[in-house]
Amino acid sequence: MKSIFRKKTAILLIAANIMGVISCRDKFLEVPPTGQISESNLESLKGVEGLLIGAYSSLNGRGTGGWFSGASNWLWGSVRGGDANKGSNAGDFGSVNPIQRFELDPVNGEPNSKWSGSFEGVARANATLAYLAKAKDVRDADKTRLEGEARFLRGHYYFELKKTFNNVPWVDETMEITAGTPQKVPNTTDIWPNIEADFLFAYQNLPETQAQIGRANKWAAGAYLGKTYVYQKKWTEAKTVFDAVIVNGKTSNGKKYGLVPNFVDVFRGANENHEESVFAFQAAAGTGSVDNTNIELAMNYPYNTGPAGPGECCGFFAPSFELASSYRTQAGLPLLDESYRQPGKELKTDIGILSKDPFTPDLGPVDPRLDQTIGRRGIMFLDWMEHPGFNWIRDQSYAGPFTQKKYSYRRSEKGTYQDGSSWTPGYHAINFMIIRYADVLLLAAETEIELGNLEKGREYINLVRARAANPAGFVDEKVKYEIRPYAAFMGKAEAMQALQFERKLELALEGQRFFDLVRWGIAEREINEYLQYEGAKLPTNLGGARFTAGKHEYLPIPQRQIDLQGRDILQQNPGY
Repeated sequence: MKSIFRKKTAILLIAANIMGVISCRDKFLEVPPTGQISESNLESLKGVEGLLIGAYSSLNGRGTGGWFSGASNWLWGSVRGGDANKGSNAGDFGSVNPIQRFELDPVNGEPNSKWSGSFEGVARANATLAYLAKAKDVRDADKTRLEGEARFLRGHYYFELKKTFNNVPWVDETMEITAGTPQKVPNTTDIWPNIEADFLFAYQNLPETQAQIGRANKWAAGAYLGKTYVYQKKWTEAKTVFDAVIVNGKTSNGKKYGLVPNFVDVFRGANENHEESVFAFQAAAGTGSVDNTNIELAMNYPYNTGPAGPGECCGFFAPSFELASSYRTQAGLPLLDESYRQPGKELKTDIGILSKDPFTPDLGPVDPRLDQTIGRRGIMFLDWMEHPGFNWIRDQSYAGPFTQKKYSYRRSEKGTYQDGSSWTPGYHAINFMIIRYADVLLLAAETEIELGNLEKGREYINLVRARAANPAGFVDEKVKYEIRPYAAFMGKAEAMQALQFERKLELALEGQRFFDLVRWGIAEREINEYLQYEGAKLPTNLGGARFTAGKHEYLPIPQRQIDLQGRDILQQNPGY
């Protein structure tokens, strides 16, 4: 059975045992005891490796975190960014309703899930580093590698916390392993330098290849370091790293980085760990625990008779009208003037039309990634059937008419890349890519544009568009798919506009959009335009919702954490 180290069940048993040691030492991170193991066993190569595997296993967020605590960020990055709405109906997971409407308050439990799940990853990485320093039987080469992987993972968990909450406390391995009392660490110091230092160490010290594909390598660390520089607008430093990653980068199992030729194969279980997978959570099915699956996405399948049915689950994560219409093209290029929202140009949908009523889907012209990303009525949904529309939507007046396709398992993968052992067949074993090479190319393009190298930026953007233009991935021969490369940019403003739209199309539903909008400084305008457009179509869901600048760029610090630590330690974010 495929897993991060080939034997996922044994890994999670080890991870469960080590958490008892971590939890008794760090109440700050709220890690409950789940087992016991002697410290002498941890002060060894085998013990440290077990602790490190526990740190990897937190990538899907299913330790102390809840449904929205892992790295997919489908709620925090995609729903808040306008890629999708919550979906399902108004009553199910009602705690998410104020999040998508930007009416969240600090007592809502969902941000605390993201906080706790990420800090559990930090705790596990720190435990690895602390016991590595005590281990007596670790060779220097292994010590360097283990430290590099642990710091890479700590950098990842803190990157998640920083971009989501902004002001968070930095807790390292020396602060956690103390006399069993909680550490009172304020959240008033910028932690970007610490994150950068962790990724830089990993980049400089990790090997280019690893014995197991799930482990981070030098080039995954380089890609993440480059992304960290981009978030800080350190363009010169970012270019140096991206140049090296693009020329020399390879996966942990030695594949030269590249774009998978067919876009639909990027997210296919049978094709995972391909040349585009820079760093991914390694999921597994049939191990005896659904926590080893890609659990965060389990509810995000078509409702009722769809791939996760029959039954009542689940219909969450419904792509937006805004996203679907964004794939409209003219002469093979996107409508950068946002005229895709206008009547006659916006995507034709079956909203309000029952499945028994006749309907002809919009036949284009559209970017081919539309039907590779979004399920819409009358178009084939992978190898299942033509999307039937109304029958696959739990409440179309609330969720809209679309379903997501990325990371959906195929009919032919049922029972292999899908776990049927629990209440829903939505648990699947398709890896979630935290960073993929198309993301790297577009970050590099952004870097080049910011430095004034418009032609180099255009080259990278067009590489991504050229892959999307591969007709082997076109879904429906009736649809007019049109996509062509950019011929030239008139200036930096146009180049940035093209880059930002390309990230929207290429990385749709991958938890990126909201964080991009915030770091570009355009979140207020883009999100409020989306809410106005979407709210007119789904008034019971998003009508009247509004984003407030200076407040909604970040989640509130969970009130539960402030109460535990004290208001003199954890300062609330502005506006809350």
